[in-house]
Amino acid sequence: MELKVLELSKNRVRILFRGEDNTFMSLLTEEILKDPDVDIAQSVMEFQYSDPELVVSTKGKRDPVAVVKDACARIGQACTEIKESLRVR
Repeated sequence: MELKVLELSKNRVRILFRGEDNTFMSLLTEEILKDPDVDIAQSVMEFQYSDPELVVSTKGKRDPVAVVKDACARIGQACTEIKESLRVR
């Protein structure tokens, strides 16, 4: 996965996700919105087959990049728990 930060300020980040689709972006956006310090989290695709952009804006208490990283960690942890539950013993 290739990422490109398009905009970064104290309360806002725009990240381009090259080669990703709506499935991952929907999951990530939904997880980010669980954070009470998030004001806006949305995935934007200009055209049907273009690379999606993630836009995250916080209420000023948290760094938006940290919010994205934390959401990714929670998704990863959930995936790890599922994998461990499916192990054949």
